[in-house]
Amino acid sequence: MTIADDRRTYSIRQLCREFDVTARALRFYEDKELLFPSRRGQTRVFSARDRARLQLILRGKRIGFSLVEIRELLELYDRKDGNAVQMAETLKRFRAQLDTLKRQRQDLDEAIDTVEKGCAWLEEKVAEHRPDLLPQAADYETLLRARLGEDAADDAPAPTRKTA
Repeated sequence: MTIADDRRTYSIRQLCREFDVTARALRFYEDKELLFPSRRGQTRVFSARDRARLQLILRGKRIGFSLVEIRELLELYDRKDGNAVQMAETLKRFRAQLDTLKRQRQDLDEAIDTVEKGCAWLEEKVAEHRPDLLPQAADYETLLRARLGEDAADDAPAPTRKTA
């Protein structure tokens, strides 16, 4: 970042537009002492440092860090060491978060598989007893083909419609 970039300032509206956040969110981060805008009368003026911090806050939130964790990382900022300590600690926490996210993804995949199997079983049972209760019985075959894939659906028996 050049010296001119360091001196650039941003309005709350500019940061809201650039990062797709609300003014309320920026004020919240200010209240939590994550951002430190200066004031010109009633107007908040954000520095290039505030902009960079906002970018890191949003990135941290997106990957699942709490605001406390984000604050801890931001507090390690030190230009004198080229931010080496901050980067090393961030790397350590990123690796731990990566492991957590991978476990969560596996849990989600397993939950999705369980729900899909449950839907298939329920659809089968409803089709046996009351196919008229299936979502738009005419759409059932389309749903079945989409679920099983076109080739598997060709081998599947066509749904029968029983009258109550």
